[in-house]
Amino acid sequence: MNKININFIAKLRTSGLRPTKQRLKICDILFNREKTFHFSINDLTKILEIEHNEKISLATVYNTVHAFKKKGYLKEIHIGNEMSYFDTNTSSHHHFYDEQTKELTDISSNEVEIKKIPSPPSGKKIDGAEVIFKISKKI
Repeated sequence: MNKININFIAKLRTSGLRPTKQRLKICDILFNREKTFHFSINDLTKILEIEHNEKISLATVYNTVHAFKKKGYLKEIHIGNEMSYFDTNTSSHHHFYDEQTKELTDISSNEVEIKKIPSPPSGKKIDGAEVIFKISKKI
């Protein structure tokens, strides 16, 4: 068994999931890449089917992604209208969201300066701030 598989098995087990063939394939697509990967559940399902010829149930994909999110291996980014993307880059950073192509692009945290931060409601604390800049083609 190669080192990547061992790492994937460990990720799955620490997320409370059995390391099945299907889940190992999901790990390979998510974590065996050089660049950050932004995706929706539907995007990932299509990649599995079209690019990798893997028919994995939507429930398995959904449960695996959400288990990884809960464990901190993925970050969920809410775009609005109940649309969520997931990000393999879990560090603090910001995004451009292209409304035509539906693509997210990372922005380093040091490229955005927040001048004024509101006080949180009573009994709450701010855990972090992430900004999404919605962009479109210039006319």
